[in-house]
This record gives sequence, structure tokens and C-alpha cells, in this order.
Amino acid sequence: MFRFAFAPTFAPAFAPAFALTLAAATAAHAVDDGQERGRYLVEQVGMCSDCHSPRDPTGAFIRSKWLTGAPIVVAPKAPMPWADYAPALAGLPGHYTEAQFVNFLQTGLRPDGSQPNPPMPPYRFSGPDAAAVAAYLKSLRAE
Repeated sequence: MFRFAFAPTFAPAFAPAFALTLAAATAAHAVDDGQERGRYLVEQVGMCSDCHSPRDPTGAFIRSKWLTGAPIVVAPKAPMPWADYAPALAGLPGHYTEAQFVNFLQTGLRPDGSQPNPPMPPYRFSGPDAAAVAAYLKSLRAE
């Protein structure tokens, strides 16, 4: 069996650097996993783009303006409170801190205690899911 004569001598010197590199890679992967979970929740579960992203005349999303806010083009048949514009979500809505937005996604309540008008649903995300959504939205470029 072939043995490297230097391995026992130099391996302990490299162990701390390897451990730090591994820890940094693991932390970066965890951040990416959280944002990826948030992207999934925003795009596939909450379907946020349906209201919060503008469309072109053919009805296709304008990807360069993804989640930057848009007019709400549907309306209820019966009179009721109804939002006519969905605000930008990219970069987080400007009047929310990340913690306030996480709370909003968990409770359906704005920081002042009010609720948004329909068609915004009163979501009740879990803490980890709300944090993932906020992290993903915060990662997007705000217009």
C-alpha cells in the first residue's frame, strides 16, 4: 500500500481551513435553500405574480417587471371592498421591515393592525415559510 509521508504532518495544519470552508459552504447553501423555498412558495403556492406582476397586451407576464406591482384587472360582481392595485413585492414592500412582513404573512395583519382588501388572501404561513418568502422577495431587485 502506498502512503504519503507528509499526510500525518500537514493534515492537522489544513483541518481548520477545511472546516471553515465547509462551514461557509453549508451556510451559503442554507441561505440558498431558504430563498429557493421562498421562490417556490411565491411562484407555485401563493401565485403572487398573478396580481403583483404586470402583463403585456397578450396577457403574458413582463418578466423584467416581475413582482413590481400591477393594476388588478378583475373585480367582484357584488359591491365590496376591493383593491385596484397590487403593490410591488420585489425587494419587500417599502413600508415593511423583514420582521413585519414575516408577521404579515403569518397573521394577515399589517403593522397597523389592518387587513388588506381582497383579492389579497389572509395568508397564515408557518414561521419558517413566511421567513423564506420574505428572504426570497428581499433578494429580488426592487424597481
